[in-house]
Amino acid sequence: MDNREEAREFLTSRRAKITPEQVGFPAGPRRRVPGLRRAEVAALADVSVEYYAKLERGNLAGVSPPVLEAVARALQLDDAERAYLGNLARAQEGSDALTRPRSHPSGTRRKLPDSLLWTLEAITGAPAFVVDSRLDLLAANRLARAFWTDLYNSHIQPPNIARYHFLDPASHRFYPDWDTIADRVVDVLRTEAGRDPHDRALHDLVGELSTRSDAFRTRWGAHNVTRHGTGSKCFHHPTVGDLTLSWVGSTVDTEPGLTLLVYAAEPASPSEEGLRLLASWAAASPHADPSAQTPPSD
Repeated sequence: MDNREEAREFLTSRRAKITPEQVGFPAGPRRRVPGLRRAEVAALADVSVEYYAKLERGNLAGVSPPVLEAVARALQLDDAERAYLGNLARAQEGSDALTRPRSHPSGTRRKLPDSLLWTLEAITGAPAFVVDSRLDLLAANRLARAFWTDLYNSHIQPPNIARYHFLDPASHRFYPDWDTIADRVVDVLRTEAGRDPHDRALHDLVGELSTRSDAFRTRWGAHNVTRHGTGSKCFHHPTVGDLTLSWVGSTVDTEPGLTLLVYAAEPASPSEEGLRLLASWAAASPHADPSAQTPPSD
């Protein structure tokens, strides 16, 4: 990803989302651009028009944290967008070169510590799995392998949530609210691309999906970002039917770039019963556990 181009397009897209009325400026009859003018953002951030124009050309190297914060306030960025802007600036400084997680080539499997795998298998009542910054599904407990059975059995391999979502028609059945989840998948990838613009495998994945999926390409052009955290999703599993699950995502501090996700059902709900049925099915059926995965290789 071209960092300066991304910084330029991100700032431009955020400026276009704010109307003059939102910040107390008159709309005026002769506006030729959507949202705010550069001069208006500069005034809100208390910087010169020339300086803000330089930032919007993508030149973020050397910009102080107070100035970035002032621009973030002027553009009404949320927490995820503020972090993204900061990541773009740090990447231009090159200050993260020694701390970036090592990028693993697409198609290879990252070796995970035994302790993380043991933790996954210790979680028996909920699907629990680990993804990397590209949404490669690296490891999963038994219930998660049964939950993601369509993804594991997809003709699109290795298992990757983004590829499955945009390239496998089965995902439209699995996600009743396909469009909303599609937005989130792209936002997560955009966030990770800002955190590490040097991740060649992530760059290749974005290029592949942009080429093969109009839905992905349109969403990628929106420059939206988000964070793993908590939320709720609806699914339609091919064996147990509809499930509404809450999810929690947590970064793995000892393994940069990895996120542990757990899906849980509300107690005494139909979805909790669905997960129990799924667990029984996974235990009874040899076809329910698509875990005939090749051992991870470093």
